[in-house]
Amino acid sequence: MRTEADLTERLKTFEGRPAATRATGKDPVNLPMIRHWCEALGDTNPAYSGRDAIAPPTMLQAWTMGGLLGRTGRSAAYDDLLGLLDAAGCTSVVATDCEQEYLRPLRPGDEITFDTVIETVSDRKTTKLGTGHFVTTRTDIRVGPDLVGTHRFRILKYAPARQAEKPPRPRPVVNRDNAGFWEGVRRHRLLLQRCTACATPRHPWLPGCNACGGLDWDTVEASGEGTVYSYVVMHHPPFPAFAPPYAVALIELPEGVRMLGNVAGVPYDKVRIGLPVRVEFRAHDAELTLPVWRVAA
Repeated sequence: MRTEADLTERLKTFEGRPAATRATGKDPVNLPMIRHWCEALGDTNPAYSGRDAIAPPTMLQAWTMGGLLGRTGRSAAYDDLLGLLDAAGCTSVVATDCEQEYLRPLRPGDEITFDTVIETVSDRKTTKLGTGHFVTTRTDIRVGPDLVGTHRFRILKYAPARQAEKPPRPRPVVNRDNAGFWEGVRRHRLLLQRCTACATPRHPWLPGCNACGGLDWDTVEASGEGTVYSYVVMHHPPFPAFAPPYAVALIELPEGVRMLGNVAGVPYDKVRIGLPVRVEFRAHDAELTLPVWRVAA
């Protein structure tokens, strides 16, 4: 395309052209598909089962789908439109919304036909995903000569926005009370405080013992072994330096303390209480090393 205006002009020529003509549903409306749909959505409406069952209205599009092998009756216009957008750099696609109108219920045994038209192609729009064009198709669904429903489906074909460089991981707060712990991490040693009066280990590092109140302490190096005492899976809120979902666990050490850390070595949804782990020191950049907990083999 010489200019954006040239591209938009060519895209607009597809409006009103058929994307599918007299296509047929691969299966008649049937009770097994209705049952699977209702079970998946937890819909127990009695209207969708039994002798006089009707299909849930929101299944309208399901009866037009071609499955993995595609469908017959599709025209070249829609593929040509998508090819034109691909050539213009709009190589990604996302469905954005749909609108449905129901004129009469579908019942088991109904055999559908449908026609699809390219209704509108928008001017170039800028979204968070990138810049591109919204393409809306309208599908008219019939049983015999009767129009039973209309389905509008809208996609965005877009050129992905360039991803900003991932921000650095936040720095831990290091002060005079816990500086020894972070110095140990830098040297790949997991150091715990130990009260010299009562020998109670503690973590996080504190200026005094919470068992006896003693102010004097030394350090002991932990074995690095532990088990998951509790955990959460973080989904929200999103934070630019992290890639949710991820597991954050409270790890119980045999030395008698617990500490927080990320769990590595298994997917986030496989983390379980009691899972054995071992400390691993991971460098995030030249200045930051953090302990993480890798699941033991």
